[in-house]
Amino acid sequence: MNSSVRFLSPAQAAARLGVSAKALRLYEQRGLVVPVRNAAGWRSYGPAEMQRGTEIVALRALGLSLAQVARVLKGEAEDLEPILAAHQSVLEADIRQLAGTIERVRSLRANLERGQKPTVEELTRLGDSATELSIGFELPWPWGGELFNLREMRPLNYIVGPLGSGKTRLALRLAEVLPAATFLDLERRVGDDRASARVDADPTLRLRVNQTLGWLAEDGATVSDALIALVAGLEAEGPAILIVDMVEQGLDPATQKAMITHLRRRRADKRPLFLLTRSCAFLDLAAVGADEAIILCPANHSPPTWVAPYPGAPGYEAVATCLAPPEIRARTEGVVAWRPERLEGLKSAPVS
Repeated sequence: MNSSVRFLSPAQAAARLGVSAKALRLYEQRGLVVPVRNAAGWRSYGPAEMQRGTEIVALRALGLSLAQVARVLKGEAEDLEPILAAHQSVLEADIRQLAGTIERVRSLRANLERGQKPTVEELTRLGDSATELSIGFELPWPWGGELFNLREMRPLNYIVGPLGSGKTRLALRLAEVLPAATFLDLERRVGDDRASARVDADPTLRLRVNQTLGWLAEDGATVSDALIALVAGLEAEGPAILIVDMVEQGLDPATQKAMITHLRRRRADKRPLFLLTRSCAFLDLAAVGADEAIILCPANHSPPTWVAPYPGAPGYEAVATCLAPPEIRARTEGVVAWRPERLEGLKSAPVS
């Protein structure tokens, strides 16, 4: 090993490449990159290995699975057409979004020349990924026909609330009134079609699902029937807006974290998602970004409200309570917390 060339440890190499140490280890296990060994026998990354790592990361960013990356590195280019077509769609969507922003800037400059100053809202929306809406509709029970105005939606929209707050009824109502929206229920069916069953019948969908599952597994997810069904529903073509009932259903904490990482990694041109959740893994208030919004259904059946993700904002504490561990939620919701000793007492109690 040339002592004049700097070699990096796996942790340093992963940080430099912008991937997790687990992902880098997976690349090694697949034979995509082979680190050298230093005098002490430890794995090390020199210039050649870092170059190969950079190529792998770039190919993964295009949406290639690890198997496809391996074939490309060998000089093979089969089955790349769907990947390149999807990447082209992303770029074209970026162009459309950029063109729209340029047009808004041009309009604001024209107004300035006429002496009309832009509002704070107009300026802040120049970098906003929210989709403009102007939909007012009557809320279902338990709100009794009160009016709710939905003026915008973001790529990720969370619907949160305690048990019995009506959040599922709100979600179903949104699926009715939003254009081209569909409700993905707990059985992971889109409308009358079970989403997971569509994978076998649709090769293109199967390719997308397998690619997503590969990403998720790399990020620590456990592949299960529940995860496959959820991914199938998310990847299926059709509805412009998807509303997902209790997105954490059947997923362990590591898989939940991997899934929200994947959803945040989606480009803003993807269809908006409304996610019902009570999981602090999915809705980490400290990690909510500009592309995300929170709708709270209060426990007292007041109309749903938008909640800003910072302490002190109206509704913030109520959202935090909904995402708290079960024993804390139980105290807040007026339900006796389940404790092992209470469970044992119920087991021995007579059945009435």
